[in-house]
Amino acid sequence: MKIEVWSDYVCPFCYIGKRRLEEALEQFPHADHVEVEFKSFELDPNAPTTDSRSIYEVLAKKYSMPLEQAKTTTAQVAAQARTVGLDYDFDNMVVTGTLDSHRLTHYAKTVGKEKALSEALLKAYFVDAKHIGDHDVLVEIATSVGLDADAVRDVLASDIYTDDVRAEEKRASDLGITGVPFFVFDNKYGVSGAQPTEAFTQVLEKTWAESAPTLQVLSGGATCTDDNCEI
Repeated sequence: MKIEVWSDYVCPFCYIGKRRLEEALEQFPHADHVEVEFKSFELDPNAPTTDSRSIYEVLAKKYSMPLEQAKTTTAQVAAQARTVGLDYDFDNMVVTGTLDSHRLTHYAKTVGKEKALSEALLKAYFVDAKHIGDHDVLVEIATSVGLDADAVRDVLASDIYTDDVRAEEKRASDLGITGVPFFVFDNKYGVSGAQPTEAFTQVLEKTWAESAPTLQVLSGGATCTDDNCEI
């Protein structure tokens, strides 16, 4: 079974959804036969690398809400994150674009380090409040998971892998994906958002049953229907 996950490194629900999928996989008896592949999706392709505004100011402007409401909203998200063991630091979060982070992940894939780098980038942004648009910071994060510093600098100094990022974003558009996280199971079922762990478990079981019906029979109602998530 293959699960493709479209996400962005500055999407708070993407990290929460990642944890919930991981929890579901820990309980899934066929997890050894599941491949998870992360795909690029920029929430704001036009975001500057350096932005002096706080995350609260950015959200307040984007959603036309008072600053205090933005703080209340992020506090609620932080509470959700804590339920899966993540301690978000919204107060010190550094607003930035994510193209370079996504390009670097594509490089990491060529040496088998993409999953480790994806986790490290999410933690760096949400938990450690690091500037993941800054090249020196990206080199620090990349080398922490075993990537070569010189190779990382070469990637960041060029525009290599930009086409790969754009290709994955185009595929997301072709699939009708407009928000993240978005999880595609065997190119057949889609799950939108950071759903509860139980929802991921149900889709895992359903997808597995349909691909290997002699090994498992799904009982109960289907989580995904033709109306809302079959692709």
